[in-house]
Amino acid sequence: METGLDRLLSEAPLSRLLRGTKVGVLAHPASVTRDLAHAGDVFEVLGVRPKVFFGPEHGFGGEAQDMVGVQHGKTRHGIPIRSLYGDSLLELVPQAEDLSDVDLLVVDLQDVGSRYYTFVWTAVLAMRAAVDAKKRVLVLDRPNPIGGDLSQAEGRSQLMAYRSFVGLEPIAVRHGLTLGEIVAAEAEKHGASPEQVQVVAVRGDAGRGGADTWDRPFVMPSPNMPTRETALVYPGGCLLEGTNLSEGRGTTRPFQVFGAPFIDGAALANAFHALDLPGVRVRPLTFRPTFHKFAGETCGGVEVYPIDERRFLPVATYVALIALCAEQAPERFAFRTERYEFVDDIPAFDLLTGDGQARAMILEGARPLDVAKSVSELRGGDADALRRAREAFSRYAIS
Repeated sequence: METGLDRLLSEAPLSRLLRGTKVGVLAHPASVTRDLAHAGDVFEVLGVRPKVFFGPEHGFGGEAQDMVGVQHGKTRHGIPIRSLYGDSLLELVPQAEDLSDVDLLVVDLQDVGSRYYTFVWTAVLAMRAAVDAKKRVLVLDRPNPIGGDLSQAEGRSQLMAYRSFVGLEPIAVRHGLTLGEIVAAEAEKHGASPEQVQVVAVRGDAGRGGADTWDRPFVMPSPNMPTRETALVYPGGCLLEGTNLSEGRGTTRPFQVFGAPFIDGAALANAFHALDLPGVRVRPLTFRPTFHKFAGETCGGVEVYPIDERRFLPVATYVALIALCAEQAPERFAFRTERYEFVDDIPAFDLLTGDGQARAMILEGARPLDVAKSVSELRGGDADALRRAREAFSRYAIS
């Protein structure tokens, strides 16, 4: 398998796209070749010195935790790094001055196949800004680590009023697309021509398998995405951010491990297994986060084990688990009310699930399986939208 970056390094016609042009690069720690050479070093090998680097959430170097604003900086070679994750919505978009000395914006970000993961929306915003500034865009695509089978899409799209930086445009939660496919679809909507926005497609991934089929290591794209298993559960596990349950940040298994001091893990596991959801088992445990929610406190909870990845439904699994936690500890469980991803007036759980229905159902004591079904099933038109995105990609792709 060759990613877009691998191909840029090995195929002379592609590398010539960079010659004699002023280049800006949007990248992060997972922007590496099969041999783990970073994109910045690849450009040096190709004899191209970028004018500016851009970094998404967590920063160009990937040091920052979630929802922590990142400052601008410089590389070890003195090249400016402009942060595209600050303290306001305005700071999510490259500014005119950032692009003034750039003819071509190169994007190389590893996505993880979930609507909430903000890197794809940073790429979309950067593409739009570049197109509006009459710049060209070259996306170096990477495969989806949880697979590209559209029949496995899960989690309905968000209503228009619930769009945010954890879902800039309506799309299924587990969408099966690559970052390049989403950027291509949004470029077409934005009116950009295939000459202005190009995507270097992945080669040798015809089966669109997950990261377990790759001929290379899984490189963590953000601090709490350490393994491909984390990515697999993340379409459901991220929903924990909308609650007062610890999502396992501060442990070695974020999103797979979760709970709270007021949760009885054994009772939660028994209640969950009684629901008989497919492809998954959970193990009760206690844990003590070193930072984030309940830092230093002993929490009860469970660890989630996908045992049949083809049948595993991450969204349904975690919605059901959250509903069971609310049922077990109604006086202690709560939904997050603080500002979330730059939004003050809509609860985080509603932004993540796409509307207010699931939160209302849980508060009303609805059956966990009913709540899970309400979020897990696609809305009408969701599957067609995914197919259209893949078709748009064929028009923008360099195969």
